[in-house]
Amino acid sequence: MEMQNNRLLICDDEAAFGRFVNNVAEELGYKVCVTTDGRAFIEAYDSFDPTIIILDMIMPGMDGNELVLWLAEQSCAARLIIITGYTPDYAAHAKVLAEYKGLRPVTTLHKPIEIGELRAALAPGSV
Repeated sequence: MEMQNNRLLICDDEAAFGRFVNNVAEELGYKVCVTTDGRAFIEAYDSFDPTIIILDMIMPGMDGNELVLWLAEQSCAARLIIITGYTPDYAAHAKVLAEYKGLRPVTTLHKPIEIGELRAALAPGSV
């Protein structure tokens, strides 16, 4: 499976979750950049040029919804995976916002995330 052009940018304030996603994604051939807050995510975005983004909704400082709006302003073409450990409705509402703002495709996942579930979400062509 050729994935050299697949670049995953993660934004999650839980370092352990970032490491988990990093390990799974690297096994799948992704180049990975992990950030733990909105400011670091924005700084990494242009230079890393992600093809897929995993975005936590609840974080200190800039939350996931603010980053969704920022990504829409950038005309982001990357696939977006929205995650939360809180109520699944929160991720569903963020997905509606992202799609309304023109971001596509958008997937939602709820923590805790199983390895198989993450692999499926990262698979090429998954939505």
